[in-house]
Amino acid sequence: QQTSEFVFEKGPLFHNLILADEINRAPAKVQSALLEAMAERQVTVGKNTYPLSDLFMVMATQNPLEQEGTYPLPEAQLDRFLLHLSIDYPGAEHELDILRLTRGEAISDKQATTQQISQSELFAARKAILGLYLAEPLEKYLVQLIVATREASELDEQLGRWIEYGASPRATIALDKCARAHAWLEGRDFVAPDDIQAVLHNVLRHRIILSYEAQADGISKDDVISRILELVAVP
Repeated sequence: QQTSEFVFEKGPLFHNLILADEINRAPAKVQSALLEAMAERQVTVGKNTYPLSDLFMVMATQNPLEQEGTYPLPEAQLDRFLLHLSIDYPGAEHELDILRLTRGEAISDKQATTQQISQSELFAARKAILGLYLAEPLEKYLVQLIVATREASELDEQLGRWIEYGASPRATIALDKCARAHAWLEGRDFVAPDDIQAVLHNVLRHRIILSYEAQADGISKDDVISRILELVAVP
């Protein structure tokens, strides 16, 4: 008040890992600001632009039950997310583990220990993943899976009726990165067809739009993606 000036204070977006809990409850302006950070790795305030850290990742959740007072993300904005994971209720065995873990944490005074890794180790892992071998026939197979969402009627008449809009080129880039990461986590130095198939549902689930006919017939996006896997030949 003494100087009548505003001073910029860095908020939560300037951390390395952002968890946007129930992002569909955030107003459209908040969502668009977050998506600028995701796509451009920067935050714009007025005439000033602030770059974000090289180590920056956004994880977001959506509550599928309560739709009142929510702001669903448009499909073009959802496309900015690398993956869409569909998480169901845990099974009885996992639920029992959750119960015992929660009870143990409440009884014990010990703080949970975590293994820390440095940013340099993370960046080295990124380079290692990008360096994995991807054979040209598999590269073409990867692209054909994405193109199939746009030219579905040429593969199968029924599939063409199910898909209203196919995936964007971002899907191709995401599938390449995720297939490489899957292979790396499996301890291999090359990408196999199984790696591409293992991540395809999570890569495409939020990137294709189904027709009213598919929704009326009770066809899910996972059903459509599984059908694409059946129709596109593996090299």
